[in-house]
Amino acid sequence: MRLSGLQKEVLSLYRQCLRESRKKPQATRPHFESYARNEFQKYIGIDRKDFAAVEFLLRKGRRQLELYSNPGIKDIK
Repeated sequence: MRLSGLQKEVLSLYRQCLRESRKKPQATRPHFESYARNEFQKYIGIDRKDFAAVEFLLRKGRRQLELYSNPGIKDIK
């Protein structure tokens, strides 16, 4: 199955989130990974053709990734 451009962007964002979690302290890494997994899982049922919603969530996810990528952030609840 071929993926659309938006689907590729979503997968790319997910991979970026997991890569960033590897930069966090060993003890808190699972917290970041499970947070990312839960955030993506929350919206798994969204219609693929609802482009506005998908694009909004991508922007929101990128902002969150940028925020949590900050080296000063050591843990997430």
